[in-house]
Formats: sequence, structure tokens, C-alpha cells
Amino acid sequence: MTQQITEKTGIKLAIIAAIILLLMIPIAMITDLIDERSATEHTVQQEIARSTSGTQSLIAPFIYAEYEVSTEVDGVHTRIKHQRTFLPKQLTVKGSLDTFEKYRSIYKAQLYRADLALTGHFDPQQLSDLADLTPTRVAMVLGVSDIRGIGLNTQISLNGQTHSLVPGTTLSSIEEGVHITLPIATLRDNALAFDIQLDLQGMTSLSIAPLGARTEVSLDANWPHPSFQGEYLPVHSEITDTHFSASWQTSYFATNMKELFSRCIFKHQCEQLEARNMGVRLVEPVDHYLKSHRATNYALLVIILVISSFFLLELSKTKAIHPVQYGFVGLSLAVFYLLLISLSEHLGFAWAYALSALAAILLLVSYIWGILQSAKLSAAYLIALSALYAMLYAMLSAEHYALLLGSLLCFTVLAAVMLATRHVNWYGTTQANAGQPPAQQGNSPAQ
Repeated sequence: MTQQITEKTGIKLAIIAAIILLLMIPIAMITDLIDERSATEHTVQQEIARSTSGTQSLIAPFIYAEYEVSTEVDGVHTRIKHQRTFLPKQLTVKGSLDTFEKYRSIYKAQLYRADLALTGHFDPQQLSDLADLTPTRVAMVLGVSDIRGIGLNTQISLNGQTHSLVPGTTLSSIEEGVHITLPIATLRDNALAFDIQLDLQGMTSLSIAPLGARTEVSLDANWPHPSFQGEYLPVHSEITDTHFSASWQTSYFATNMKELFSRCIFKHQCEQLEARNMGVRLVEPVDHYLKSHRATNYALLVIILVISSFFLLELSKTKAIHPVQYGFVGLSLAVFYLLLISLSEHLGFAWAYALSALAAILLLVSYIWGILQSAKLSAAYLIALSALYAMLYAMLSAEHYALLLGSLLCFTVLAAVMLATRHVNWYGTTQANAGQPPAQQGNSPAQ
């Protein structure tokens, strides 16, 4: 039998639409709360970084030299001070990162302990030419963005001889790091090979400046979600459910490193040099704050679906449902998101979602039973709500298929609504004139 929409039902529909719009107020407040908690977590992570060590960026070993050149102008002898830098001819970095977590209250930060081996050598001809200039100071410098992360097991050897590292770089352009002073005689050796065993702690990311004429970097870690940083992607990478490994290769031809490095050291213009860094960031692809925030993006859709089902049920069963009852149903859907963010901070997102969804479903089904007094309809709502929340969880957990799943959900729901309302007479006429627009429903003219 064809249904009909009365004027009273149209008013009811307008009231329901207003209720849905009003429900966006608590949803917006919950969204703001999620943003606030996420910002608090970021602040706590920065506090942990200040008390331990932050993100690490390495500027691989280079030689810095100062020397003087005598000149004569109008019979006056002067000595002009010059500086030069020398980059490695070959640089190889091999490292393994062991990740761990530090907590402060309910918040955590992702840290790592890196065992790095930096090996390579400098061009002996360049060093011999430097020795002929009789430099006043020569140092090998290793830049480390946060020297608090350097561990006790760090050591350096040159041509097989162990040396002691001195904190600081003595350079204003690269303030953080370590150095060793090189004897002039060292420059006259056939080659200057270095071997640095670096014990380094950092947070979240590690990057390395490819200073060598040829640079090779290999990193691995017990972390399954790497985000490779910089202008050079790894030439080889392997990512599993428990770890990753990656390797990079570059040369002067690809990096233009000599010019960029000189610009950084002598002109304090280091932005382009930093952009050339290669490295990795340890990321959590979808954390519980991001998932909760994404869940609220679907709140309007969920509320419309559930409340619309109540409205269609009211039309088909002629069971009056008061607007206040619609409001309670909407509020129970909104409180789900508040439970989700609250529980996820303590239990993790998966358990928090399961418990929040279970609470919301049981509350709604029991309320439906109280309104309709129908076990069949209550069971149908139990199944439908469970499927809806399961689909929502799948969309939140998917990294690459969230849009596809969301599109399929919208299409499926639209198809179901169209199928359920295909016999509804939206003109609100009597059954005798059902299906005709208002302009065609007047009395026939007298013959």
C-alpha cells in the first residue's frame, strides 16, 4: 500500500532536521577536546625531548682549517686569515636503531638508541696542499644536532689510532657537535681514514648530511612504519610488520654538496644543506587522537543514518516517536565519541572503540526496545548498528582504503534508503490521487 506524507509529518521532519543540526554542537565540542588533548600530547613530547634528546641530524665528519696568508700593500705587510673546509672523498654510514618509549603521565614519546658506524677517508692530495699552507688550526668536526644524545660508547679512530672527542664544534654556523684537533703531521700522511663508532639517542627521526664525494648510508630499525625524509629516497628498502631496512647512495654530482656546505659554514645559509639530508622518521601511521578525530568526521553521517531509520520506522509502523526521544538517540551517538577519546588514552584505540561501540549499541537497542516493544526490531537494530560501527572501524584503521570504504558505505546506505522509501508519496496526497503532483490533483472541470 502506498504511504503518504501529511503536513504533520513534514513538520516532524523539519524538527528532526533541526535536532540533527543541534547535535553538531556537542560533536564540535568533542572535536575541540580531541584537538586539545592531541596538542597536550605534543607539548609533553617536547618536554620529554628537552629532558632527554630530540630529533637528531648528523653532519658527517669534515675538516675545518684556519691559516694565514702574508700580503704586502704599499710596503705594509699584513697577514690575512683564511678558512677552508674539506669534505670526505668516501663516506659510509651503517646504523641500527632500537626503538623504545618514554611515558609522562598518560602520554608517550617514541625514542631510539642508534648504533652508528661512520667510516671513510679524505683526499690525501687536498690534505697535503693544506699542510703546505702551514695552517694555524686544523680540526675534524662532527655535527650532532643534540649532543645530549651522545652515549658513553662513542669513539673515533684516525688511521687506526684512537682519539678523544672534544664537545663543541667551535663554529658559529654549526653549534652542536664534537671535534678533535689534528696535528699538522697527520695531514702529510698518505691518507686520512676515519672510523667513528657513534652511540646516539634521539627522538622520532634521524637524518644525515651526505657530505662525501660518494656517500652510502644503510639503516635498519625494529619499527614497521618508516617515513623516509629528504630529497633522496632510498635506492633499496624493505619493510615488514616488525622492522625496516633501507640504503641510500649519492655523489657530489647529485647533491652539489661542496657549494651548499661552504654557503652554510661561511655565510650561515644552511637551509638548502638541510634539505639535502637523507634519513627516516619513525611514525605512528594512525594514532588514537588522529583516529578519534577522523571518527568525528563521520559523526554527522552516523547520526543521520540512525535518526533517519527511526523516522522511516515511524512512517511505516505509525508508531509516534517524540522529538525528545530523537534527541536522546542523537546524544547517545555523540557520547560514543567522548567515550572513545577518553578510553583510548588508557586502553589503546582498538579496545576503546570496542567498549565505546558496545556501550552505545546496548544503550540504543535497550532504548529502542522500550519505545517499540518489539524483539524483532530490536534485534534488527542490534545487527545494523554492529555492522555500522564495524564498517566505521574498518575505515578508521585503513591507511589506504578509507576513502573507498567510505564511498561504498555512502552508496550502500543511499541505495537502502531509496529502496525503503520507493513507495512513499512525498506530495502528501490521499491514496486515491497518490503519485500525482499538486497541480494535477484538483477537481475535473464541469462538462
